Amino acid sequence: MASPAPVIASNEGVIDAVKAALGDDLVSAQEAVEEISVTVRRDALADVMIALRDTPGLEYQQLMEIAGVDYPERPERFEVCYHLLSLTRNHRIRIKVSADEETPVPSITDIWPVAGWLEREVFDMYGVLFDGNSDLRRILTDYGFRGHPFRKDFPLTGYVEMRYSEEHKRVIYEPVELAQDFRTFDFMSPWEGADYILPGDEKAEGEPDVDTPKVTDSPKDTGAGPKADAKAAEQSDEPDKPGGDA
Repeated sequence: MASPAPVIASNEGVIDAVKAALGDDLVSAQEAVEEISVTVRRDALADVMIALRDTPGLEYQQLMEIAGVDYPERPERFEVCYHLLSLTRNHRIRIKVSADEETPVPSITDIWPVAGWLEREVFDMYGVLFDGNSDLRRILTDYGFRGHPFRKDFPLTGYVEMRYSEEHKRVIYEPVELAQDFRTFDFMSPWEGADYILPGDEKAEGEPDVDTPKVTDSPKDTGAGPKADAKAAEQSDEPDKPGGDA
């Protein structure tokens, strides 16, 4: 055996084959980081999936995952991403459609029954509706939960909190008191990192303004300021304690 790892089929020619199979239902197709992503018309989603499953040379028989993505600045702020696997070719492809909060996406549960639970998760986390899903119910319904937590404008905290009160000898609800404003959003993804300087980070710009490198000559000389130096000096007079002068 040349390699214990499975051989992954090449992407060469896949986009051309997808274009031929989908025709006008294809919006765009691109390859990036060795992955192929295809955007298709939302109303043609079911026909697209059947074509990708049944066309010789494509044969994406298995639906592996459905994921949502939130782009608040877009008119249709959500993308629904379907990840398909060809078992015979050992090749994967990503299919995308756009959606908003009102317009439903056609369900593909008639093609892959596993889509029922996956669509329900996207609905629960993002609020995307799926037309034809007979069990599109919320999952996070306990504890008075509201909203869709994977939206980028979802509040980081609630408005009430629950705790056990020793005074009342029971669990009580009370308004949340925020130490800072968690309800200000910049729509930045935590996975991409901020492209602005966080408050306080500006101090790290450039080289430190030090004329002479500081060397600690004694435990009393901490370099952390007079207060720390005084504390270190107090300890250094006691040889038996850590930090004391021998």
